[in-house]
Amino acid sequence: MKILILKPSSLGDVVQSLPVLRLLKRHLPTSAIHWWLDADLVPLLAADPDLAGVIPFRRRRWASPWRWHELTASLRQIRAMRFDWVIDLQALLRSGLVAWLAGARSSVGLADGREGAPAFYDVAIPRPSPLAHPVAWYLETLRVLGVPPGGAFEWLPPKPDVAASVRARWNVGRERWILIHPGARWMNKRWPVEAYAVVVRQLAAKWPEARFGVLGGESERRLGAALAAALPGRCLDLTAATSLTEMVEWIRLASLLITNDSGPMHVAAALRRPVVAIFGPTDPRRTGPYGQAGQVLHANLPCAPCMKSWCVNPRSLQCLHEVTPAAVVAAAEARWGAGPLDAGRIWDLPVRSPALDSSR
Repeated sequence: MKILILKPSSLGDVVQSLPVLRLLKRHLPTSAIHWWLDADLVPLLAADPDLAGVIPFRRRRWASPWRWHELTASLRQIRAMRFDWVIDLQALLRSGLVAWLAGARSSVGLADGREGAPAFYDVAIPRPSPLAHPVAWYLETLRVLGVPPGGAFEWLPPKPDVAASVRARWNVGRERWILIHPGARWMNKRWPVEAYAVVVRQLAAKWPEARFGVLGGESERRLGAALAAALPGRCLDLTAATSLTEMVEWIRLASLLITNDSGPMHVAAALRRPVVAIFGPTDPRRTGPYGQAGQVLHANLPCAPCMKSWCVNPRSLQCLHEVTPAAVVAAAEARWGAGPLDAGRIWDLPVRSPALDSSR
């Protein structure tokens, strides 16, 4: 059986989709599974043990009419591969069109997809409940193929060569690392960097043995510099300094991640690393760290979660400002003391009906 998974972006969404791949391969070991993926995220799944191949989606290039011949060639390639099943976990117009144009025997997608995407599927899967976590929803697509949406798997298998490179490049020894991710795609999901600086200084005073690292991309350099300056000598600025796979391995070796609602948060949850997550406009019941819903700090306000990328509250960003550094420090102390979430890396999800919903 040949299967195509459509989930090109973003980092957090792709990570949350990986259990579908893992369980497909576990229950259909002879299947050949391919993934349609944003070119920037290809390193995450390159040489993945459960994938037969990755088909890059070059969104930036395909946005130009001068590059539409590349889009046409890619669609021809997909169609020529003669897939038996297409699973669309993106549920947008472009992924719905790809699901339809792939010419597979059958296609399955998400029922409340946007931009009319469900019209392109043979089977559309409704959300198990209004607050069901995306992981639970994605897993429900497996039932159409006769695959149980549960079982044991390793969410993000380690990359030993990348891990060794991280340890050598940054001289990482046996220190206990606390990672901070102060960025987010939406500006109104970013807890103030000044508050993060307070947390870093207070935790450093409590735990002299701890070291701190700041994760982020090019757009978060300012945040990384501000936090490194708050704790000279013990806070390593990693913003715009790591590759995607290096960032994953940094999170794997960390003792704790303190973060906004972001892709790295979902990576940490997948790796079973302890998380303290700060939420503002988004709903932690629907997009919180899978398996760690209780580790989210958020304000109880009438306007939150608003699910908007801009703040309409007259008291700008009140939902974030009401989460105090003291609350984050207390949550970090609780997570630090708890130690690793699991001695191993293996997830073992039970099969339930409706699907497993970690938000309840």
